[in-house]
Amino acid sequence: MTIPQDPVILLSFINTYLRDHYKSLDDLCKSLNIDETSLKETLKGIQYEYDPVQNKFI
Repeated sequence: MTIPQDPVILLSFINTYLRDHYKSLDDLCKSLNIDETSLKETLKGIQYEYDPVQNKFI
């Protein structure tokens, strides 16, 4: 699956998938074959970090 390249659109995409389909970021990354470290760094660039309790980037 191709994921959005724009960080703001990527944020919305990832949070929607986390909310609707996955119980954790790890599950999402494994299922969609996404590098978790790279994803976190990209979203950290727009001041968002993953919160495992809420299962979303905030």
